[in-house]
Amino acid sequence: MKFEAKNRSRRLRKKLRVDEFQELGFDVAWKFADDIKSDEVDQFIDRFFAEVIEPNGLGFGGEGDTIWHGLICTQKLGKCTEQDRAAVEKWLKDNGTTAVSVSELYDVWWAE
Repeated sequence: MKFEAKNRSRRLRKKLRVDEFQELGFDVAWKFADDIKSDEVDQFIDRFFAEVIEPNGLGFGGEGDTIWHGLICTQKLGKCTEQDRAAVEKWLKDNGTTAVSVSELYDVWWAE
């Protein structure tokens, strides 16, 4: 439950992950061709991390086989940006996946 108190100490704001400690992320999902081989999926995921996740200081937690889904947030305390969303979406679409879905930014600790 997110408390709406206004006079919070810095320590409490950090514990609650609000105000300057708020963390924004977004959900992502995509689909591979049905006939993709597991080693091709592994190579794709390696490239995904090397070309878009790591260079942008992002983290990805997710799973899949021919359909993947997960959460993207920053590796350090911080907020993803619209540019992060656009970069991930563009990279996925440009690298042969279909049915790419990227959610709006949301508070990863207090999502409703």
